[in-house]
Amino acid sequence: MAAVLVVGAVCLGAAGCGAFGDSEGGGSDRPSRSSPTATGERDGRSGEKDDDKHGDDKHGGKEHGGKDDDGRQGAHKPGASPLRGKVIVLDPGHNPRNRDQPGKISRPVDIGTGKKECDTTGTATNSGYPEAEFTLDLARRVRTQLRERGATVKFTHDGKEPYGPCVDERARKGNQAQADAAISLHADGAPAGSRGFHVILPASVHKGEADTRKIVGPSRQLGTDLRDAFRKATDEPPANYLGDGNGLDTRGDLGGLNLSKVPKVFLECGNMRDPADAALLTSEKWREKAARGVADGITAFLD
Repeated sequence: MAAVLVVGAVCLGAAGCGAFGDSEGGGSDRPSRSSPTATGERDGRSGEKDDDKHGDDKHGGKEHGGKDDDGRQGAHKPGASPLRGKVIVLDPGHNPRNRDQPGKISRPVDIGTGKKECDTTGTATNSGYPEAEFTLDLARRVRTQLRERGATVKFTHDGKEPYGPCVDERARKGNQAQADAAISLHADGAPAGSRGFHVILPASVHKGEADTRKIVGPSRQLGTDLRDAFRKATDEPPANYLGDGNGLDTRGDLGGLNLSKVPKVFLECGNMRDPADAALLTSEKWREKAARGVADGITAFLD
């Protein structure tokens, strides 16, 4: 079976999803906070067409020679394909259209250890740049880098769906792809002055449909590789507002992690509500560095 990795994006209320987010992935399952609407400034997107087909199809090892869902060969240099044969699923946190479906995204879904909202709008910068736009742009940039290394890349969604997908469905898409790992991409929405990135690891849970006991160890390795590569590529410091400052946080209240059967982590790339971090997150140049960091972390884990 070909190795598969799922990369997702997660964030808070509008875009921040870390310890302070109100949604899956970023911060959470806590009550939602007020945040800027997702309509203000939009920074430039990578411009790459998102042509992945988002199905629940399973993949056999022979199908993965660096091709994407549409069968195209990834653009990579001959002899430099460390991810050839690997399938990576990118999960951009939230969906820009979630704000138009408040009733549907607020309905509860089962995450094994309890109930949680289907999805949230995510957070946003004070100037209005939405987390959901950030995560899609970053996922597309990561996809380009992974293709160049020979990987097959899939998205859980491309922002064109009316809402979601719900957090339980995001986890199922990684499981159905038989992923070797999953990464959810997000940005946090903590108070100003709280800076830095962090990686959320799954806690060991075993209740209902949730059973992470087999993936806790490999998820920690994936998270550690991702943290080290992301910090090196971006010079962004580990979050100064949670944990012991090592950039790793373990949680058992996120459906995207609880329901995963493959190694999976969430990456909170920075705090959208802090001016210094927001200046980075809204920079195309910085997002390109961030994409390289994510791709390097994935490569370190799978190579």
